[in-house]
Amino acid sequence: MTEKEAADGIVAGIDVGGTFTDLLLLEPDSGRVRVGKVPTTVHNQAFGVVSALEATGRPISEIDLIVHGTTTTTNAVLERRLARTGMITTAGFRDVIELGRRTRPQPYGMTGVFAPVIPRNLRLEVSERLEASGKVRIPLDEHGLRTAIGRLIEEGCESLVIHFLHAYANPAHELRAAEIAREMWPNEHVTTGHSLLSEAREFERGVTAAVNASVQPILKRYIGRLADELRSRGYGRDFLVMNGNGGMISARFVTEEAAKTVMSGPASGVMAAAYTARRAGFANVVTYDMGGTSTDVALIRNARPAVSNEIEIEYAMPIHVPMVDVHTVGAGGGSIARIDDAGLIRVGPESAGATPGPICYGRGGIEPTISDANLVLGRLNPNKLLAVDSPVSVGTVAQIFEDRIGRRARLDGVAAAGAVLRLGNLKMAGAIRMVSVAKGHDPRDFALFAFGGAGPLHACALARELSIPRVIVPARPGITNALGCVVADMRHDFVRTVNRPVADLDEGLLAAILNEQADEGRALIAKEAVRPETVRVMHSADMQFVGQTHLINVSLPGATVSRQEVQTLFEQAYFARFKVSLPEIRANLVNLNTSVIGERKQIDLSVLIDPAGREATLDAARTETRPAWFDGEWIDTPVYAREKLPLDAHIVGPAILEQLDATTVIEPGDRATGDADGNIIIEVAR
Repeated sequence: MTEKEAADGIVAGIDVGGTFTDLLLLEPDSGRVRVGKVPTTVHNQAFGVVSALEATGRPISEIDLIVHGTTTTTNAVLERRLARTGMITTAGFRDVIELGRRTRPQPYGMTGVFAPVIPRNLRLEVSERLEASGKVRIPLDEHGLRTAIGRLIEEGCESLVIHFLHAYANPAHELRAAEIAREMWPNEHVTTGHSLLSEAREFERGVTAAVNASVQPILKRYIGRLADELRSRGYGRDFLVMNGNGGMISARFVTEEAAKTVMSGPASGVMAAAYTARRAGFANVVTYDMGGTSTDVALIRNARPAVSNEIEIEYAMPIHVPMVDVHTVGAGGGSIARIDDAGLIRVGPESAGATPGPICYGRGGIEPTISDANLVLGRLNPNKLLAVDSPVSVGTVAQIFEDRIGRRARLDGVAAAGAVLRLGNLKMAGAIRMVSVAKGHDPRDFALFAFGGAGPLHACALARELSIPRVIVPARPGITNALGCVVADMRHDFVRTVNRPVADLDEGLLAAILNEQADEGRALIAKEAVRPETVRVMHSADMQFVGQTHLINVSLPGATVSRQEVQTLFEQAYFARFKVSLPEIRANLVNLNTSVIGERKQIDLSVLIDPAGREATLDAARTETRPAWFDGEWIDTPVYAREKLPLDAHIVGPAILEQLDATTVIEPGDRATGDADGNIIIEVAR
């Protein structure tokens, strides 16, 4: 079987999370779906990936295509475990990536620490200068460049960044510098700023290039280890890696633009949510992915996830390559609850992670977490937790809540667990407001798409808090990110700075740039290991009123567009965002963007839960009735096996649905029904 035929065979999607590594394996011929969920091996994620594959019972040698979402680069950036990297820049501008935008780590007071991606002693200058027009003012000093490269090699740098002023307007100096560097540098890790991000703003471009170079060696080593592990088990083909823009790229090319894999994991979940919700008839959803370490939320409008090229991963670390616009908060199942110095209960951002994990997993955890609170409150079944080393009784966990939180807050163990659950929900509701209300969207116009191992536990409570009328729980919520790897398309994004008033635009130049970017994207997709069903091209422009700083992304109908059309589209987008019309101010077109998407073959989601295992009646799917805590009181709550529910089940809350990868809590008064794909649609009681 050739690589281009692989996508029609057995496909495995794998997502590495902070706590678990999830796998979804589709066998098109038999229609069978296999799932795997194993603890993440933090020290080497490749071991967890292989363990998840082996847990399916299908020999790895028989799998035709593996698609992988990774947190390797995300963790490296957030934890600052970066490769030693040097930068060569224009004389006088070595401190650009440290000066930033005159902001502060803390909005109040004089505290806060900021460390640039590359330390100052590894940022060297050479004589060269381009004007903003691209005209050469000072030629490149090649002798000085060679001296700087030699010095960085002596300093033990593993990666190199070449970042010259205004290279987006004329890349000649960066190209020549890279040519010289590749003659001297001991490996292939040389990043030029313009090749990764061809737009103005030297701070953002420089930081993006610095992040790319700093994670390149790390990602390359990981991809190499994973390839070796797979090859040793008989898998000899290429595999694909999820990018942060929601598309896939071959493992052969992924390290060239390693920064694009930051947010790979969250992006795969959003793509699966968009795919699933569209099939279920919901074009507008808020995605809510709660895992063991954090919660990721995103907005999907008209069945398309929002993609932004202005993501800031943390303070003063903008990564300006297109990524799915995901907002993350430190509230997951493993988020630790504590009493602070003021006597207030706090939840997160510290997490118990995979090791030692929450108390209930019996791996040595001693700090109460959100997962432990759900256990104490009867929402989780202690006998159905995954990867438990030494079982811990519910009474023991409740006593820890009382000892560590309840006594100072004057609560018993159950009430303390209830308070932790409520505070965790409020924190996650705040994240959803950030992607909806804060951006001018009314949550009442959306459905809440809940997934992740812990998302369906909290979804109904969050929807009620935010007045969201419906909750969608997919068939396999705990492995939705892995599903995203299976259904994601190939995607390549391009940005080019124009930075001209709309009135002065050269319409021919605009069309030429957009067509060039589209052609380059099609050429890259043609090199991939998977043949798409169709190729779709989308164009947009980043625009602003003259004198403004912030940008608005405006969709363009095609590559051929007139100045007047661009002006009108911008005014419409501005009014939709701010409800203000300013026709007397000139508009400015800053960047032209092109996304080239290779759409893959559709898959049938109804097979995610085996139809043969479903019972004929709701009562036949009931496993027990147990007390669960709702709004301060215990209520006898029916518990159902999710995989056994009739496809057209109708359930009135309270109820609990249990399955291998997640538990769904339906709050009192809420009404749930099933659909043809096996999703649960919950109408939230007002």
